[in-house]
Amino acid sequence: MKTESAPIFIADCHLGKLAKYLRVMGFDTLYFNTIDDNDLIELADKEERIILTRDRALHEREKAPTFYLEAVDNLEQLKALQEHFKIKSYELTGRCIICNTQLQSVEKGKVEDKIPKKVKLYFSEFEICPTCSRIYWHGDHYKRMMNIIDDI
Repeated sequence: MKTESAPIFIADCHLGKLAKYLRVMGFDTLYFNTIDDNDLIELADKEERIILTRDRALHEREKAPTFYLEAVDNLEQLKALQEHFKIKSYELTGRCIICNTQLQSVEKGKVEDKIPKKVKLYFSEFEICPTCSRIYWHGDHYKRMMNIIDDI
């Protein structure tokens, strides 16, 4: 039985927070603070990405591969994506919330000199972004984001 692959996205400039949530969930999601609509559509076509947007004019453009999100609230946006794309049904690895690269597990000893003292005391599992070297652990911020995600 063939497993359906997860959709890949580009979040338009109004959806930066949503892009971070999708990356935490493991979805390959590009995000640019500013990008011309034509460039956005061209990139989406080239990489077979779905443009997530709240921009009705962009959504109504011919041949623009968009998914229009009416909701302003991130939780409501995630619910809409879950309903349409069945996003909870994919087995995914987390991504860097900054650069979208897939995270890799790393031994605590290899990052101890780069993490806060309290983090060293309370956490033993870490992930690192091989592109930007940002280090992740499942602290309060992560738990809050996961609680929101679990609400969908």
